[in-house]
Amino acid sequence: MSVAFVFPGQGAQTIGMGKELADAYPAAKAVFDEVDEALGQNLSSLIWEGDIDTLTLTENAQPALMATSMAVIRALETEGIGIDRASYVAGHSLGEYSALCAAGSVSVSDTARLLRIRGKAMQAAVPVGEGAMAAILGLSFEQAAKIAQNAAMGEICQVANENDPAQNVVSGNKAAVERAVELAKEAGAKRALMLPVSAPFHCTLMMPAAAEMARALDTVDFEDPKVPLVSNVLAAGVSASHLIRSLLVDQVTGRVRWRTSVEWMVEQGVTEFWEIGAGKALSGMIRRISKDSVSRTIGTPAEVVAARDV
Repeated sequence: MSVAFVFPGQGAQTIGMGKELADAYPAAKAVFDEVDEALGQNLSSLIWEGDIDTLTLTENAQPALMATSMAVIRALETEGIGIDRASYVAGHSLGEYSALCAAGSVSVSDTARLLRIRGKAMQAAVPVGEGAMAAILGLSFEQAAKIAQNAAMGEICQVANENDPAQNVVSGNKAAVERAVELAKEAGAKRALMLPVSAPFHCTLMMPAAAEMARALDTVDFEDPKVPLVSNVLAAGVSASHLIRSLLVDQVTGRVRWRTSVEWMVEQGVTEFWEIGAGKALSGMIRRISKDSVSRTIGTPAEVVAARDV
């Protein structure tokens, strides 16, 4: 059995995530303490007892989701399951940072600080109301890409996420994305709907954020990951830290190639995917991408123990 550890992106956050783990495993609690100290903020209190709208702010959600994923990793380590159990790590957008942290490429403290910068930079890159994202369900990537191209009309409209064979997300200028929604409906999409996001992520409107991340990433020490990272940008494995650093810059404006990343891992022999952290979104996508693959969510003490016994 070849396993990949996969890490969720924004949207998976919930109030209370990771609390049971922190109560059950001192090593998991230590992750939240380290993130709080790194950010100079009691983020753990917000995660466990706060307001969901405040937690969902990009600058909070990104380090919070990473902290929860790393708490799971530390709990698994306590149960004797190290990162070497995985053949690959991968993450959806911000989850790529969690994956690198889990693989020992970057420290928890540095990852938290990078994600705080990333969240703020992505939010600030485009004035509120000027950008948008929309999900297109029931059409192929090729159809969604053609729709985005036709909807642009001199503005930006690009496929931001290819999530599974029939779920793609477009991003760009609000009017262009609205045109894409109408074109998708005309093309026979099962659903095409605007998403409640605060900025148009993963398109060229994010260039200012990419520049800021390039500066921030240059200040942080990266090691080669202990297991290869399957990059969002390449949809293939990479182990060289200098290349990973540049790919994280490209990722800000580039497409999240989740479907092709999962397909690549399956081609390499991966048969089981462990979703590490909050939510179950990636497991649903993986089942639609590869019906023969096993997906397992690991976010609670009971799920950690169950993984130990696999």
